[in-house]
Amino acid sequence: MNQETIWDIAHLAHVEILTPKLEESTRFFTDILGMTITETTRDSVFLRAYDDYEHHSLQLTAHKHAGMGHYAWRARSEAALQRRVAAIEKTGLGIGWKQDNIGHGPAYRYFSPDGHTAEIYFDTVKYKSGAADTSALKNTISKFPARGINVRRIDHLNLLSKDVRAFRDFQVGNLGGIVTESIVDNLEDMNPKAAWFMVNSKSYDLAITEDHLGLGGRFHHLTFACNSREEILIAADIFLENGIFIETGPHKHAIQQTFFLYVYEPGGNRIEVANSTARLILDPDYATIYWTIEERKKGQAWGLATIPSFHTHGTPMPEEL
Repeated sequence: MNQETIWDIAHLAHVEILTPKLEESTRFFTDILGMTITETTRDSVFLRAYDDYEHHSLQLTAHKHAGMGHYAWRARSEAALQRRVAAIEKTGLGIGWKQDNIGHGPAYRYFSPDGHTAEIYFDTVKYKSGAADTSALKNTISKFPARGINVRRIDHLNLLSKDVRAFRDFQVGNLGGIVTESIVDNLEDMNPKAAWFMVNSKSYDLAITEDHLGLGGRFHHLTFACNSREEILIAADIFLENGIFIETGPHKHAIQQTFFLYVYEPGGNRIEVANSTARLILDPDYATIYWTIEERKKGQAWGLATIPSFHTHGTPMPEEL
């Protein structure tokens, strides 16, 4: 009998990105992506997209090299938080409670099996718009910024891993959700090379892909959602006009069917802008979709080859570890 799926996580809440160029990275996310600063400290800048309901969805922190500081889940309730903390503690990967947080209450920190730092919390600070940014649409958190690309919300996170199987089993067994799609070496051995995790009806909030350099704990990309595919095409022109390096796209992924565009922000981290998630999964007994390596060699949905840097460029870079 299959184990009952755990649905204790609400969504990906925020990501801390490390940057050696804090001022330039901040300009990228505000002037070009259209995000808004909600708070600053000596070393960090906290930002949100216009329809993110929490205090922030992104934390930029000054550091000697690019990478990720931590990522965070919001639990569905205080009881759900305590259940997940109890499960994580049994794995030996727990770090402990962090109390002094900006934008949310106590968070339990832990390591992924690959060494990424993560946290989970429930109590949060919800953004309150003011006279200058209250939307006429009462069901939108704040006014459309009409600045740059105008990203709407945080969408998903992709991490690199040297052991996708260990990460997959840890995530599903202790945090919950399901694997919606996966790349495997072949349909006989089913050795996982990548996995996409769903924690709500959106088809994924987290993806894990194999680090082809065999390194541990690296960051692949963070994605912010726009309202349409047309906005992604406009974003390409905005990046071009502002001298932002476009790595690949615009194009459509075969896996998850996201319309994508990948760039490097000034600090060196890969950022994706994409249309709001193409797939909602409503089937209560949904079965994971498996793609083989041979199938993936055909490229993206419309034949664009996956570029080599997508498998090797992660932050921090090898020479910085």
